[in-house]
Amino acid sequence: MEIQQLTENAISLLKSLIETQSFSSEEDKTALLIENWFKTHNIPFKRTKNNVWTTNKYFDKNKPTLLLNSHHDTVKPNSAYTKDPFKAIVSDGKLYGLGSNDAGGCLVSLMATFTHFYQQKDLKYNLVIVASAEEESSGSNGLNSMLSVIPHIDVAIVGEPTLMNLAVAEKGLVVFDAVVAGTPSHAAHPNNNNSIYNSIEVLQWFKDFKFKKSSKALGNVKMTVTQINAGKQHNVVPAYVNLVIDVRVNDAYSNQEIANILQENSPCTEITPRSLRLNSSSISTAHDLVKAGIAMGRKTYGSPTLSDQSVLSCQSLKLGPGDSTRSHSANEFIYLAEIEEGIQVYIELLNRVIIK
Repeated sequence: MEIQQLTENAISLLKSLIETQSFSSEEDKTALLIENWFKTHNIPFKRTKNNVWTTNKYFDKNKPTLLLNSHHDTVKPNSAYTKDPFKAIVSDGKLYGLGSNDAGGCLVSLMATFTHFYQQKDLKYNLVIVASAEEESSGSNGLNSMLSVIPHIDVAIVGEPTLMNLAVAEKGLVVFDAVVAGTPSHAAHPNNNNSIYNSIEVLQWFKDFKFKKSSKALGNVKMTVTQINAGKQHNVVPAYVNLVIDVRVNDAYSNQEIANILQENSPCTEITPRSLRLNSSSISTAHDLVKAGIAMGRKTYGSPTLSDQSVLSCQSLKLGPGDSTRSHSANEFIYLAEIEEGIQVYIELLNRVIIK
């Protein structure tokens, strides 16, 4: 099929996806739309819960495998929307709607790209595509649940809005729950061990602490206290102050190393990681995908935002149409020209890497 026709079909699919609610873990209806794409293009597929996936026609288990992945779930629209988030509106070259930029444009562009290569013989790599669920919630039934279902993956392209530049590294995430203790008492009596006052020193420690190792691609680890909660009555000094700390991890540390450092050094009474599985990720700049992208004039950078890359153990490249700064914003949109460019760049990139 001609690239122009694939592009028109992809934009039409994106409009349908926008107009179909698909909050994380509620993607069953958008999964049907994705199934219909493969049916229309005569591509056999499989579905595992709300994840839809398939392989290229001439899959060869003796070849390395390249994963193409993006997600079809969305966050809930914020209250600042002035346009209907579930209506695909085209105006001034922009396609408005919830999930248009994050990551519908990437998903339909990758689906068009996969369809372009589906019937080609003698590729250097097998292709697997997964339209995944529960990315926005880091849920248990998303891409992470598919890694034992699909063939072994050697390298991946994860579709997220990067302005079609090459995100060669991505920060991981660890969220910590921390406790600052004190002595509970009546507010009218002296108390030299007030948990709220004790938290002042702790908060200052988190503000000032610096992790030693920096990363060329991702810079420093970023640690931020994002929640604080204590007390239920005006006349009672609480026994505990509860903190939540968001840590964005560069590729110089494992998540376990970050947890060890904070548990050994922070002045909290307790500090516990919620999960250690959302790791930083990267791809070597010497990989053929990166070298091909650079040769095409694409820039490289390190991404501070989390994606499904975090659940992959192989090298992975984040690349897609759209702009990350529009994600989760009111009146979210993607330029139609960005989708056109995205499909062209994906196809040209793979032409340089997987065609013998």
